[in-house]
Amino acid sequence: MKQKITLKHIAKELEISVSTVSKALKGSKEISEDTRQKVKAFAKLYNYKPNNIALSLKNRKTKTIAVIIPEIVHHFFTTVIGGIEKVANEKGYQVIICSSNNSFDKEVINMEMLASGSADGFILSVAKETQQKGDYHHITETINQGMPVIMFDRVVDEMVCDKIIVDDVRGAQHATNHLLSIGCRKVALITTVDYVSVGKLRTLGYKRGLSAYDIEIDESLILKIEDVAHCHEKIHAFLKDKDIDGIFAVNELFAATAARVLKGFHKSVPDDVAIVGFTDGILSKHCIPSLTTVSQHGKQMGEYSSKLLINKLENHEEGIEEYKTVIIDTELIERESTAR
Repeated sequence: MKQKITLKHIAKELEISVSTVSKALKGSKEISEDTRQKVKAFAKLYNYKPNNIALSLKNRKTKTIAVIIPEIVHHFFTTVIGGIEKVANEKGYQVIICSSNNSFDKEVINMEMLASGSADGFILSVAKETQQKGDYHHITETINQGMPVIMFDRVVDEMVCDKIIVDDVRGAQHATNHLLSIGCRKVALITTVDYVSVGKLRTLGYKRGLSAYDIEIDESLILKIEDVAHCHEKIHAFLKDKDIDGIFAVNELFAATAARVLKGFHKSVPDDVAIVGFTDGILSKHCIPSLTTVSQHGKQMGEYSSKLLINKLENHEEGIEEYKTVIIDTELIERESTAR
């Protein structure tokens, strides 16, 4: 059987990105005339058929929701999926789950594939690489084709669609203030690079927390990690010989890793250094000592996302679309890592 040609195949053959192929086929002026012609010629030669939503599919309902997440092995996303599936199944919908693995190209391919008639709508948390590139054409095109998209957690402010988020700034400020309230005065921050939206917002919350106590922000006490796979080495080098008494980490992996590194330095948590993380997952509960953390209420976020999407699918009316941003409250869960 002859293999079906996809955007990924064309991109590989011409040694360009999936995004460039997609834009070239649509005649985007962002792409050079020469590249547009090459892409279109290749597509014609191999009889490429784009997976756009055809008008004939407009009234065809699959009763399926597509969920695209950045990481599959992450407690927070697991709880969100649990909430999505609970509501979806109660309403008679099936759920397809895809991981972008934080890849822009994979996110584009997943969305193109599922928008071809495999699903009725999307629930999406944007990949790290997509945020880095700032290229959201695939999401815009999906929305313009009449398919609803609900963004959660990692959202794009300029994208016109419904969003379900937590107040990352407020949650991070609350976490930092908790450390200061138990006597910490030299609080380090372990965060992500700024182009990851949640990391940037939680960094802002940390700084506001220090300012609320009239503590000057020391940039040398802030570690920004890009490659999570090598976070242990980064955190080890960062904490070595650091004179600190508190750590706020923007996720539970960073918090648990910091606790482990401190133990290797023969420092006690919380007596020498208190720690607060973000995301109340398995690591937070079973780390020794157990971690004080900010809960994002992932299941609630998933349930709300699913309800909002299904409501749009079942009660859609032609006319002006109304979009909302729903903010889920965070909660500080106090455990051993701050029990002084």
